[in-house]
Amino acid sequence: MKNQVWKSGVGGLLLGLCAAVASQTTPNAQSIYTCVDKQGRKLTSDRPIPECIDREQRELGPSGTLRRVVGPTLTQQEREALEVQRRKELEERNRVAEERRRERVLLARYPNQATHDAERAAALTQMDEVTAAATKRIADLQVRRKTLDQEMEFYRKDPAKAPMNLRRQIAENDEEVQEQKRFIAGQDQEKRRIHQRFDEELAQLRRLWASQGAAVPLVPGADASGAR
Repeated sequence: MKNQVWKSGVGGLLLGLCAAVASQTTPNAQSIYTCVDKQGRKLTSDRPIPECIDREQRELGPSGTLRRVVGPTLTQQEREALEVQRRKELEERNRVAEERRRERVLLARYPNQATHDAERAAALTQMDEVTAAATKRIADLQVRRKTLDQEMEFYRKDPAKAPMNLRRQIAENDEEVQEQKRFIAGQDQEKRRIHQRFDEELAQLRRLWASQGAAVPLVPGADASGAR
């Protein structure tokens, strides 16, 4: 019985010594890495685990507390793909931020539909004034052409005998009339672009006004796109 007690005491002493030695040879700062591999197995090691190079690994302290999460080790191609994705995300964030900025500017410029309709009308009025000036110029040219035609009556039988200066004035008159007509056609296209721009703005503004809970005042007698 005494021998058994003695052996037990000696065994306990040896275990204690071994534990003490182990504690001295194992640094307190040693990390433990753990992860779940692609087969679903939970792996643990005192260094980064090669089987989990393509996935996250958790680095733990000796007490089991989480020190950090180590991301997967990427190949050059994977890093390039990740960088491309990050740039796309940054561009998207910048695009959204710019869109929000433009919306704020739009709301500040047009707090209601009345101000928007007024600016549409002003833009169209300016176009009409320019077109009217071109139309008047055509009328003046036509009056001038009648005078030139009267002079050409003397050379009706043989127009080639008409003075070079007279023929040049007729040609210049014709060319300027065509130029003014092309200008008026361009102004008509510009008016359609103005209506399209204001229509698109108005649709966007109505969404923004509604999101702000603001009433959208309608101009009596005007349709959704304003008076044409």
